[in-house]
Order: sequence, then structure tokens, then C-alpha cells
Amino acid sequence: MDVSQTLPTEEDNLTCLFISLHHPQQGALGMFRLLPLGPGAGGRLHPADEPVRFGRDQQACLFALADPRVSRKQLSIQAFRTAHSPYLQFTVQNLSLRGRMAVNGVSLVYLERAYVGDEALVKFGDYEMRIRVEQGEAQANFEVLLDVPEPWPPRVAAAVPSMVPVMETGLSGAPADLRSQGAMERPGPMESDETLCLM
Repeated sequence: MDVSQTLPTEEDNLTCLFISLHHPQQGALGMFRLLPLGPGAGGRLHPADEPVRFGRDQQACLFALADPRVSRKQLSIQAFRTAHSPYLQFTVQNLSLRGRMAVNGVSLVYLERAYVGDEALVKFGDYEMRIRVEQGEAQANFEVLLDVPEPWPPRVAAAVPSMVPVMETGLSGAPADLRSQGAMERPGPMESDETLCLM
């Protein structure tokens, strides 16, 4: 038996960055069409000493977003090591002069960084990026796996007032079982330009 077949290599236990991207209009605008997604895309092996950049510029960024509102270089994810841990750690840096970015609710201006930890939620513009780190022992490289899940249900749907005309009974056209459970209760109708509508 060949010894090289029995000994694990450094790449057998890579740290993996699972990155999930979302935009509320992703289905209509196609801003993720330049990303390596879909069947057979797999993960990307990336050197630990090079940043993973996201942005509009396909030459400067490993992962390009086809959106003119995104900066040429929007953000980078950088691996680093400390003396106190055998594992790769990661930071997210805002590379955009134009816009702010938030990591786990903490706002970052241009060139500021935030620690990722095991998981982080990054927001910039209308984008959300969820980063999850699965630790491995490899030091020279890590793997990046991208995912763009189906569009999430719109968050504002429940907050948008119904524009269904109010019938003579004063009740909207909601099913009777929902009205009886109080799920559709709102303040009474209010007049606006001689047309009744629910607020």
C-alpha cells in the first residue's frame, strides 16, 4: 500500500465559508447571474493570504454582482491566524466609499473591519449576506461555497395596508375565519378623497 494514500493531506480538512446571498428583487433583476452557482458549481479553493472580494468589477473581485448600484469593490473577506487558535479566523471589510455596511448590526464605514466569528449577517444596500464558518485544520487554503436561495417571502407584506374597498358591512374581503380570529383586525375605515380604504 502506498503511504501517500493513507496519510491525510492538509486539504482533506479545509475550513469552509458558506456564503448565502439574498436581494429582494433577485428573481427579476438577475444580479447574481455572474456568480458560480447551480449544479456542478461546487466550492472554490482560495488561498488564505488573499482576500475574497465581492463587487461590480469582474477583474478586481472574485465574485461579481451584476448591479450598477454596487460599488466596484464592495467588500472583502480576509482570513487570518492568531497565536491562540489553530484555526483560520475571518474579518469582513467595507471597501465602498459610497455606502455603509453592517455586520451583525454594527455599522462599518469605508475600510472598517468586523470579526466574523462562527456566523455573521452582512447587510449593504438591499443585499443580505449570511456567512457561516465551518472550521478545518488547513492553514494555506480554505473553501468558499456560494448559495442564492429562492427569494424569501417579502417582509413588508404584513405591514402594507390593504387597499381592498370597504363593503357596506365595514369589513374587508378577508375570509370569515381570519376575521373571527382577529388576524385581520385593523383600525376602522378612514375617509380619504371620498373613497374609503383601510389603514
